[in-house]
Amino acid sequence: MSGILYGVGVGPGDPELMTLKAVRLIQENEIIACPGTMPTETTAYRIASQAVPELAEKTLLPVAMPMVMDREKMRENHEKAADQMEPYLQQGENIVFLTLGDPAIYSTFYYIQEILAKRGYTTELVSGIPSFCAAAARVNLPLAKWNEPLHILPAVHGAELAFDQPGTYVLMKCGSKLQQLKEVLRESGRSVILVENCGMAGEKIFRGIDEIPDHTGYYSLMIVK
Repeated sequence: MSGILYGVGVGPGDPELMTLKAVRLIQENEIIACPGTMPTETTAYRIASQAVPELAEKTLLPVAMPMVMDREKMRENHEKAADQMEPYLQQGENIVFLTLGDPAIYSTFYYIQEILAKRGYTTELVSGIPSFCAAAARVNLPLAKWNEPLHILPAVHGAELAFDQPGTYVLMKCGSKLQQLKEVLRESGRSVILVENCGMAGEKIFRGIDEIPDHTGYYSLMIVK
């Protein structure tokens, strides 16, 4: 029988937020795929290895996932990643692919999952705590109450918004878009909290537009109330 490809969410950064299921699957399987050219240097590996020390003894499969905007180039990279994993699955080996946060939310794992599923392999998603849930807990703030809607968007689209819909907005990966976002948000009159590196070393919290710098790291998100 062919192996199973698992997309396993390791949470946003704090290893104590990893699920028992994620820990068990890492412990029980030999092939661990990490999104990057050097597995032990990836953020997902660093998180998981703190909760599962025996991860260092596993067979680590580096999966290059270059950050490109060209859709055709992205498709080629995803096909290469699928080709790289397929021989293990053919041999009956399961693969645990580590993903940050939850693999169902803006995860590049989905594209590889889709390709291998079309080739006939079994794939499964294993939920992890999303970064915006961890960030809301970190600042002791509910994301939504009663019948309030919750809007979750990549920050690349945030500068195009009027923020005129009811409810809370979450803007993910907003480090490179802060200057544009701050101008739009100041005009909206909404309250804003930015959390950088939630649960990781170097975590920072900025409350209000005036506290937020013009540049932060890649793992930054905004909660806009």
